[in-house]
Amino acid sequence: MCCNFWSTMQYDTIVIGLGVAGVTAASTLARAGKKVLGLEAQDRIGGRVNTVPFGDGVVELGAEWIHGQYPSRIYDTAVQNNISVLSEDITMGVYKSDGTRDNHELINELITYCLPLIEDAYTEEESLGAYITRKLKDHLKETHPELLKDKDFLEEFLALIDLIVGFVKGSSSWNDVSTKTNYKGLDGNRFLCWHRNGYKTFFELQLNTYQGGPGLPTLDIKLNSEVTKIVWPQQPSTPVEVTCKDGKVYKANNVIVTIPVGVLKERHTSLFTPPLPSEKVNALSSMTVGVLDKIVLSFDKPWWPNTSRFLVFLWKGDDKKKVAKEDFWITKIFGASSHLGSDNTLTLWTSGETAKLVETIPEEVVKRKTVDLLRKFLGAHVTVPEPTGIVRSTWYSNPYIRGCFPFDSVSSTKNPTSRADLGKPLLDSAGSPKVLFAGEALDLNHFTNAHAASESGYREATRLLTPSSTN
Repeated sequence: MCCNFWSTMQYDTIVIGLGVAGVTAASTLARAGKKVLGLEAQDRIGGRVNTVPFGDGVVELGAEWIHGQYPSRIYDTAVQNNISVLSEDITMGVYKSDGTRDNHELINELITYCLPLIEDAYTEEESLGAYITRKLKDHLKETHPELLKDKDFLEEFLALIDLIVGFVKGSSSWNDVSTKTNYKGLDGNRFLCWHRNGYKTFFELQLNTYQGGPGLPTLDIKLNSEVTKIVWPQQPSTPVEVTCKDGKVYKANNVIVTIPVGVLKERHTSLFTPPLPSEKVNALSSMTVGVLDKIVLSFDKPWWPNTSRFLVFLWKGDDKKKVAKEDFWITKIFGASSHLGSDNTLTLWTSGETAKLVETIPEEVVKRKTVDLLRKFLGAHVTVPEPTGIVRSTWYSNPYIRGCFPFDSVSSTKNPTSRADLGKPLLDSAGSPKVLFAGEALDLNHFTNAHAASESGYREATRLLTPSSTN
């Protein structure tokens, strides 16, 4: 009886994945009166946003900031609901592996010069590493020509900027990142945080559950519901069938897929019946998915200098050579940051292949080695105590995420239409959309950011609310 019920239940739309894109799509449709089912493989809503209680407040294991205000659906959601979002200072205090802070102002000056270059859109394609190196050397010729003769300093500083590129892109190396990109930042403050409200507040507002709200009456949500098959029909007026790992089958007029690109890369051949068209397969295969992970330590009380929000680690060449091979990953942590959501926690950042490796190292080892790292760089200035706890992200090893966000790599730009190709809906023979795709990766200009995910979810929901629009 139970199986029969689930196999015949029909919705207007099924939304697969309840991250930012999925929740935006589902709530937009439900508020318009559509009967919607949201299926989420994990045991929580949020996707690559994950607010967790830690320290004396909350920390974000995923998306940290609202990157821009105009136009941003996420920023608008906060403002329209009278939720405060605060500007977070991202000033960087540079510490060296030998415990000194020599040339602190100079290094900050050069970091400030290099940061905008990371988001430059350059018409001629080259690696971001080659581009920044060239631009920096030209800059030094005019401002600090003596530094061009200091090869050790140049090598150490460029290695630091490589790690900062990883912080922005999720890359293993800045030589993997292309200067040819359509990415555009939003206007306004790009480092607004939800502080102690947490990014989870966005989902509560969208789903009408904030401060005990009753939710949305036409939206059903099922967690721990991994989708294993999507059968999309060619015949008009035939429902899409979605099968979950527990054997339950759900039917709807159409489905919005917000599964992360890293998962689609692995599973699309078994997930879709009929198979995805070749242009979508080619788009998936050409996309490069970055990884950005966090290691968050809590302490009895804050002990770090409060002059800078980011504590950046500059390795001296000789010190780096002394690091044991099995511990070399610590040299790829670009720095530690404190945040407004929790006063007694520090977040250490790592990216790319190093992040994947760190996910496999036992938690106790990670905690011990990162404390050693903090003592190495800061111990000459402050006493670094033992931490009281640790939490960390595992975005690559999570089977429902498999990475953080695609970036424009040297290889991916060979298929410049991949985002647009993947974002096109699959239509039935009458031209009606049956399978639609949303997610930050499919936004042509603002990818990698949560506001892009929200915009894409809204776009696909609106497509279904205005049936004449299929493009």
